[in-house]
Amino acid sequence: MKKNNFYLLIFILALFGLALWYIVPFNTKLLGPNGLSLGLDLKGGSYLVYQADLTELGPDENPSQVMEGIKKAIERRIGRLGLSQPIVQAQKQAGEHSIAIQLPGASGTQVEEAKKKMVALITFEEQDAEGNWIPAKGTVNGEELTLTSRYFKENTEVRLDQFNKPLVIFHWDETGQELSEQITSRLVGKPLGIYLGDEPLRGEDGHPLAPTVREEIGERGQIEGLIVADAQELCDLLNAGRIPVPLGSWEGESESRVFKPNVPLYERSVDPTLGANSIKKSILAVGIGMILLLLFMLLYYRLPGLVACLSLGIYAVILLAIFKLFAITLNLPGIAGFIVSLGMAVDANVLIFERLKEELRGGRSLGAAIETGFNRAWTAIRDSNITTFIACVVLLWFGTKLGAFMVSGFAITLFIGVALSMFTAIVITRTFLRLIVAGRLVPKPSAYGVSQ
Repeated sequence: MKKNNFYLLIFILALFGLALWYIVPFNTKLLGPNGLSLGLDLKGGSYLVYQADLTELGPDENPSQVMEGIKKAIERRIGRLGLSQPIVQAQKQAGEHSIAIQLPGASGTQVEEAKKKMVALITFEEQDAEGNWIPAKGTVNGEELTLTSRYFKENTEVRLDQFNKPLVIFHWDETGQELSEQITSRLVGKPLGIYLGDEPLRGEDGHPLAPTVREEIGERGQIEGLIVADAQELCDLLNAGRIPVPLGSWEGESESRVFKPNVPLYERSVDPTLGANSIKKSILAVGIGMILLLLFMLLYYRLPGLVACLSLGIYAVILLAIFKLFAITLNLPGIAGFIVSLGMAVDANVLIFERLKEELRGGRSLGAAIETGFNRAWTAIRDSNITTFIACVVLLWFGTKLGAFMVSGFAITLFIGVALSMFTAIVITRTFLRLIVAGRLVPKPSAYGVSQ
């Protein structure tokens, strides 16, 4: 038993050292750009919600699967735009499918640039009789469809023509090829506008791209007239992920509804200053709570209280390392979940120490009282934590389905914190007390809160 306790001590100290080294490396900050991932309410940034226009989905296409594909495509596009730690979530509310996007740390021109590119389709447009640009449409299998980049294959590339001018080369899938053939065959000698979202692509001269169709375009097409940088950026954006349906917002009711592409249904910005103030207040709240907690444990439980304080310190460091390792975004509700889990870790120690005191008062030896106290407290700790786990799962499910990131953040941090608190109480605290008893360092019952 003594040997096992010694090995456990080595494991605990090594785990603590690794966790401490991981969260506070010398060249970064704990809450800095390379530290913990912070949510909008702590770091500032933007929150956007886009609805999806699924009216052109085929009967064999599953809306939920389509939305998951859009989610992954947007995540890759945001990565291409150089924005860090985005949170993208597909959700369904009141029968409408939508995408919610958090962009921590993004503001101003960054957000505007992201709005143009992270959800936009390339749309091909033609002119009506009055000269207005309208989406170019064709008929496939009896259904009218708009010609967009949703029908591109995953092999867009940039090439140079004989004059060293860049060409964005793309290939249509089967549906896109049929649409392209229908549309370009009727537009020979007429312009075909090319839009990214609701903005026209612009050529080297700054004018909108609207090349004249020379002949019917089948399986392969190209976009010419861009400068090299714009051509490569467009190619990278398309290869980062296809957006198969328009994203924007619905306006109006039932049959009179109108879809506005690329216009977010909801947009909110959080000032970075507000986030900095939130961090300061959160740290202050955690500090005050920790001081009061440590004082209570030391004054009431004495030596076991001191052991519990050491265990809780190890617990906090390991928990922060887990948050960083798995890139868990920390927001204010997440910090609240962390504090609640810390309280539950203390609660587990309180149950154990009260059992310990009862056994000492019953005349057991110190070693026997510690083992019996832990064993008898375990069932209560287990049952209360399982109840909390169930509540966390329910909160996480509702938070994910309803797009309530704050609720999800609270549930995730609480779940992880409570799971770790069980390890802290049953393994770390127990190991420390066993070593103290084995070494006969403090044998008096009064040191454990029991009057002689």
